[in-house]
Amino acid sequence: MTERAVSDLDPSTASTPAVGPDAAAQDAAVVAHQPAHGANNTRVIWLLLAATFVVFLNETIMGVAIPHLVDDLHITLTAAQWLTTAFMLTMAVVIPITGFLLQRFPTRPIFITAMSLFSAGTLMAALAPGFEVLLGARVVQATGTAIMMPLLMTTLMTLVAPSDRGRFMGRVSIVMSVAPAIGPTISGLILNFLTWRFMFWLVLPIAVAMLVIGIRKVENVSETRKLPIDVFSVILSAFGFGGLVYGLSLVGGVVSGRSAADAPAMWISLAVGVVGIAAFIVRQLLLQRRDRALLDLRTFTSRNFALSVALMVVMMAALFGTIILLPIYLQDVLGLEPLYTGLLLLPGGLIMGLLGPTVGRLYDRFGPTPLLVPGSIVVSGVLWSLTMVTDQTSPWLVLVAHMVMSAALAFMFTPLFTSALGSVEPRFYSHGSAIVGTVQQVAGAAGTALFITVMTSRTAVAEANGASAIAANATGISSAFMVGAILSLFAIVGAFLIRRPADMEHGAPVGH
Repeated sequence: MTERAVSDLDPSTASTPAVGPDAAAQDAAVVAHQPAHGANNTRVIWLLLAATFVVFLNETIMGVAIPHLVDDLHITLTAAQWLTTAFMLTMAVVIPITGFLLQRFPTRPIFITAMSLFSAGTLMAALAPGFEVLLGARVVQATGTAIMMPLLMTTLMTLVAPSDRGRFMGRVSIVMSVAPAIGPTISGLILNFLTWRFMFWLVLPIAVAMLVIGIRKVENVSETRKLPIDVFSVILSAFGFGGLVYGLSLVGGVVSGRSAADAPAMWISLAVGVVGIAAFIVRQLLLQRRDRALLDLRTFTSRNFALSVALMVVMMAALFGTIILLPIYLQDVLGLEPLYTGLLLLPGGLIMGLLGPTVGRLYDRFGPTPLLVPGSIVVSGVLWSLTMVTDQTSPWLVLVAHMVMSAALAFMFTPLFTSALGSVEPRFYSHGSAIVGTVQQVAGAAGTALFITVMTSRTAVAEANGASAIAANATGISSAFMVGAILSLFAIVGAFLIRRPADMEHGAPVGH
């Protein structure tokens, strides 16, 4: 069984296997779980999907509430923004560690810990007497959230046969797309009738119910190894990924002049992040020789995994950049109210998520290339069309563009996630899942910073040339979309290079 698990993965689609009986035993232990995705395993996956949906809903729910928090808690707008920034930073710091956690601890206690942290953070937030406690609650929430997605993807890769992974991974796209998309809309509806605390009170019983059901139903599906944690790697990861994401989050404010005083902090954070990540990579390369890496980078010896991750970076940067620009355009240029803006962008998020299962089934049947190539071309076409927006563009055209782009992205994300994780050795599933999650956070922050920087600088030039504030803003936004359109051309090229993972070629689980 082990021989096939290794030999079936050709050099273009699989990691170079580590030598020695330990590596072979680890692969055999993982693939031993793969033949079944019967009733019990399917229940586990659905429970993880539902729980992950609930925790991801909170990633975007705070944005609309910030003005209410400023008034209610008597804090500044900058302080209130930290409720979102702290959540994002915590995710960036914790996700790289999950690769180790999922190898060291069984599935059930990891799930219980993640949902307990999220539930505790939600309760703290609902009861928070002031800003400091609320900020701490968001950090606790984010810690649980950061664990859930790698846990879901690793469990899915362990339990589901390769021939069915696209279908199940398509359901993951519902979590990734719909939950963040409806977060602002739900928040807006709640705040129209209730206080901001009910954003947490309404989520809490659902989270607790998921926790109780998980305690009863979730079983241990992964093999664990008793590895000591490398504390130095944790520190380097925190400074590296945390510093980079924080520095990128400051770029927009510094470039626009709204937060010019943050310029030293931005440059220091970016420098700390780059140095920290470089040192983290070197440390992992040394540790993985003894199979003790916090985040094993041997996943990148798979050409297919490396290409899929690179393509994810481009698509995530374009997606997050678009998500940040369209509300600015709709409100500051076209003059729409925030609630209408949220409702206008909601259909795109729903389409992206609801197409996930269909795209997953198509992936299982046809592989990645017939989905990625047209998807990348359509995404590029939409971004090029958005370069022509002006202060006279109809909001309905923006709605159509966003819906078409969301549908095209649905044809890209499910194949990319499935191809990437299906191309690594089974014992590296947890590390691959952690890398994919980390890439999402860093690429999203980088895309946001890039688009905002271009928009701000071009807006300033247009105003200096005599354009009105609204016209200048439209010029800046169209210029930012131009950068995204240029990036999308690389995605089209990359789409032709992604291959079907070798374990799918046999139409059966690896090792069987």
